[in-house]
Amino acid sequence: MRRFGQKRKRRILGPLFLFCTLVAVVWSVGFIAFINTVPRHVTDPDSPTDAIVVLTGGTQRLNTGLMLLSEHKARKLLISGVYHGVELEEILNLSKQSPHELECCIDIGHDADNTLGNAKETLHWVEKKGFKSIRLVTANYHMPRSLLEFSFFLPQIKIIAHPVFPENVKVDEWWRWSGTAALLVGEYNKYLLVWLRQELARLTDIEFLK
Repeated sequence: MRRFGQKRKRRILGPLFLFCTLVAVVWSVGFIAFINTVPRHVTDPDSPTDAIVVLTGGTQRLNTGLMLLSEHKARKLLISGVYHGVELEEILNLSKQSPHELECCIDIGHDADNTLGNAKETLHWVEKKGFKSIRLVTANYHMPRSLLEFSFFLPQIKIIAHPVFPENVKVDEWWRWSGTAALLVGEYNKYLLVWLRQELARLTDIEFLK
C-alpha cells in the first residue's frame, strides 16, 4: 500500500516539477528579452509632435518635458497623474527651470493613479485636443509597460518614446544591483499582467478589462 502511494506521489510530482521548470525557463527567457527592450538612449530626440505627455514620478521627467516644450518640440504638454489638490504653479516651482511663460501650454491631469490610468487620461485629452502624435516621457525602466498601455488605448496616435534615465537604476548591470534587479523583475511581472489583460480584452471584448 505504501509503495502504491509512493508511485502515485511520483506520478503527480514529476509532471508538476516539469511544468514548474518549464514556466521558470519561459519566464527567464522573457525577462532577458524584456531587459533588452528597456531603452538605453533616446532614439528620436528631434522629431516634432503635436503634444508631450509626462507621466509623474520624479522631477527628472518633469524637467525633461518642460525642456522639450521650451524647445518647441510640441505645442502642448500634459502632466498626467498629478495628485488631487496639486496645481500647476506648485509643479513648476518643483522644477529648477520654472518656465512660467509656458503655463498657457501646459495641462495637468488628476484622474490617473497608475499607468493604465495615464493611458486613459491621455486618450481623453488627445481626443479633446484633436492631436495625432505625442512624445511620451517617463523613466526608461517604465517605458516598455507604458508603450504597451498607450499603444493599446491610442492605436491611431503616433507615439515617440522619450525615456529619462534615473541614476540609481543600473539597467546594463542589473544583476549587480539588488534594487535595480527587484525593480526590473517587478516591472516585468506588471508587463506580463498588462499583456494578459489586453489579450483577454481582445478575445472577449469585456469592457472592464479595457
